Amino acid sequence: MGNDPSVVAGVARWRAAFVTVFLCLLVIKLVLALTLQPLGDEAFYWQESRHLAWGYSDLPPLTAWLIRAGESVAAHGVWGMRWPFLLLGSCLPWVLVAFGRHAFDERAAWQSGLLCMCLPLAGSLGVVALPDVPLTVAGAMAMLALLRAMDESRLRDWLLLGVALAVCWLSHYRAAMYMVAGLLLFLFTPRGRQQWTRGGFWLAMLIAALGLIPLVVSNWQQHGAGLAFQLVERNPWRFHADTLVQPLEQAVTCTPFLYISALWAAWCCWRRRREGGPWDVIAYLSLTFIVVYFVAGLFADDQRFRVHWPLPGYLPLMAALPVLLRDAVRKNWRTFTVVCAGIALLAQVVGLCYLGLAANPVSSHWLGAARAFPTSFIGWKQSGDIAKAQLAARPALLVADNFMMAAELDFQFNSQYPVYSLDSPLNVKYGRAPQLALWGLDETALRHAHAGSQVLLVVDEHALRERERAPWLGSLCARIDNLQPVQRLALFDNRKSIAFYRGNVAAVDETNNSNNCVAWRNAAAGE
Repeated sequence: MGNDPSVVAGVARWRAAFVTVFLCLLVIKLVLALTLQPLGDEAFYWQESRHLAWGYSDLPPLTAWLIRAGESVAAHGVWGMRWPFLLLGSCLPWVLVAFGRHAFDERAAWQSGLLCMCLPLAGSLGVVALPDVPLTVAGAMAMLALLRAMDESRLRDWLLLGVALAVCWLSHYRAAMYMVAGLLLFLFTPRGRQQWTRGGFWLAMLIAALGLIPLVVSNWQQHGAGLAFQLVERNPWRFHADTLVQPLEQAVTCTPFLYISALWAAWCCWRRRREGGPWDVIAYLSLTFIVVYFVAGLFADDQRFRVHWPLPGYLPLMAALPVLLRDAVRKNWRTFTVVCAGIALLAQVVGLCYLGLAANPVSSHWLGAARAFPTSFIGWKQSGDIAKAQLAARPALLVADNFMMAAELDFQFNSQYPVYSLDSPLNVKYGRAPQLALWGLDETALRHAHAGSQVLLVVDEHALRERERAPWLGSLCARIDNLQPVQRLALFDNRKSIAFYRGNVAAVDETNNSNNCVAWRNAAAGE
């Protein structure tokens, strides 16, 4: 290949295209990381970073550790919180380049990196501080290390595999899927079965097991709260037919052309798995994530955002797709690839620009008027400013009606005041109730330590689903005595509204629901 001028020129063009797209996306992601208000979950991860531990009731510790390190370098704020994740997320396309280079050739390397950036969830990785950032990047590194180790069995590749898997375990419980994919590969392929006798493999597994230590310690300390949430509480484990739409969700997430192309590539890799590397590795790693998550999704959690779960399975397919198209389409493969990737990249840019418009106060009002505004990113700063003004005028305990509102207020105040959370159903739904209890910031701790004390209660009136909203808002008068409204923030035709109340901590837990509660009446009147 190196002696063919036309091939060398082609590689140079693909490399230039990759670098151009990478830099453009990086600039857009940088602007978003600097301007978007924190997500509620993101703010809770920040709150966890203020309480460093072996792990938490919802996650292993790495996300909190990264946020703490980021703010130690760049001070408190969205940039301090997010820059480690932006840096990690920007590494993902380069890992795919290395994967494509080892699996195929130089041209396929740059093409796979381009296709990686065209996948909306992969190209936007790192804009916000989420555990999927280190999980996905470390998982991609593990896939690269496994591919190299199976081909060459060098010690450094086995070491890299072990470290990458350890980082996956430190990031999220979904690291287990990487272990499942590897186990299937090592059980059902000839090359995989050969690895059981290699010392490097067992060294890698030993290093990977070190990443489990924080999970074991934290679950022991919290009586298995993390495992209980991930395996039992969030999953009904019964069939729900509505989840059969998962392929449609994935097609929208990946863009239809790229999704169909990825499935076709997976099928081609599966057919060629008996040819050995890299087809066996790509087939098992990709299809394990795609198929197992689809089947599990028919019985598991369908209440929370999960379309990102199969993302690791698409990544190795981005390396195989250009080579497969080159062989199958022949003369028109380049046009097909460019069109497919171009449509996906356009969707990627449109999505990022949409978030950029949401972060801008002027354009956000226009989006709000069109009822096309992402409410999860709005209202937090304004509610923090109102709470600061209210507390300055009349000091009181600061209490939020759910963990997400409490985390956002805590972020805005930079932990200057303790922010308590009432026992909202939202706390249980997202596995945060045990963590709040451990920190002494839940409703029980509030009542025991401050019965009768004056409070400023901040209520996110649209945090819960509509069927849960009335019972919860109706119960607030029993949780906080003498509830008196003082201010209300309504945004974009009341699509998001945050109410502020004064009152006193109820001395005893006599929670009951009442449609006469002022919190429910005000929310209903605002709608």
